[in-house]
Amino acid sequence: MSVRIRTYGNWEEGKIMIDSSVQPILEKALLNERLDYDDGLTLFKSYDLLSIGNTADLIRQKVHPGPYVTYIVDRNINYTNVCHVDCDFCAFYRHMKDSEAYTLSRQVLGQKIQETIDLGGVQILLQGGLHPKLKLDWYEDLLRWIKSNYDIHIHGFSPPELDWFAKINKISLTETLIRLRDAGLGSIPGGGAEILTDHARDTISPKKCTAAEWLEVMRQGHLVQLKSSATMMYGHAEDYGERVEHLLRLRDLQDETGGFTAFICWSLQPNNTRLEHLPPSGSFEYLKTLAISRLMLDNIPNFQSSWVTQGPKIGQLSLKFGANDMGGTMIEENVVSQAGTVYCMPMDEIERLVSELGYVPKQRNFFYEIIN
Repeated sequence: MSVRIRTYGNWEEGKIMIDSSVQPILEKALLNERLDYDDGLTLFKSYDLLSIGNTADLIRQKVHPGPYVTYIVDRNINYTNVCHVDCDFCAFYRHMKDSEAYTLSRQVLGQKIQETIDLGGVQILLQGGLHPKLKLDWYEDLLRWIKSNYDIHIHGFSPPELDWFAKINKISLTETLIRLRDAGLGSIPGGGAEILTDHARDTISPKKCTAAEWLEVMRQGHLVQLKSSATMMYGHAEDYGERVEHLLRLRDLQDETGGFTAFICWSLQPNNTRLEHLPPSGSFEYLKTLAISRLMLDNIPNFQSSWVTQGPKIGQLSLKFGANDMGGTMIEENVVSQAGTVYCMPMDEIERLVSELGYVPKQRNFFYEIIN
């Protein structure tokens, strides 16, 4: 079987130059052959965005042959901004003694959850900083209180938080996860991955859990039936090879556990952080990274659009570069907005963007089951 893909590169003397280096790689992907490290690196070095994106779209159509593009009505609730790890890329965290430090009361938290439910929400994303004082029973009590008062899925506590909970309470990661699961935790968000290499993490977040520790949280979570999403934040200290390494580590873990439901990538938002001297990655780099991720991560079914960081127009275009899901409506968002990037979209706007491309918008839950 032979698959031919037209590839386009730079104009030179009125001729279209073909990027021949990506041709066999894209053919491999369409033939369901797994891409390796060298394949990924070659794709990242290429400027042939349209050919890479078109192939990602074809793969997306294979995985999701129906006409639907999904989204979820949810709310990001940051229960505290107190954190001790001082990541260079974060504009959100505060130290305990800072005047802007907070931990939400249950009254405020309850108001936010009820507002979410009243707006048709089915999920809250519950994340905070790595608080140096709160112990595991505080989190267990919080989860039980939420589940006893509100009918909502709790997608909560990123791997750095969960790793920290185990360490500060001097208990095993497995016990930590089981206790939180039994108290009401429904799934684990993929935050805090950044780039899963020691070099990148030592450069921008040396106090945070290591790449191996992040992966171990997800492994143990999957083993106790807590599904999760996976993420990548690029455009800072990493090179293209580290992006490929990140994707391969996620793919290997997915081969082992099958616990990732979705993948989301976004670029560093450098404003108001110690990395604001770095030029922000643009939409070209985002669409290329998304498309390559779809080609490399052949065992993760769902890819979310990152319209929160890229804006609605690129968010819409991402549906032609491998994404099949528009993510959440983001009734509330605090972390990215602290870095100066604020994009919000109501349900009808998400549905309009999806419909304009000829797809049928459908609401889903965390498990990608269509509910409306």
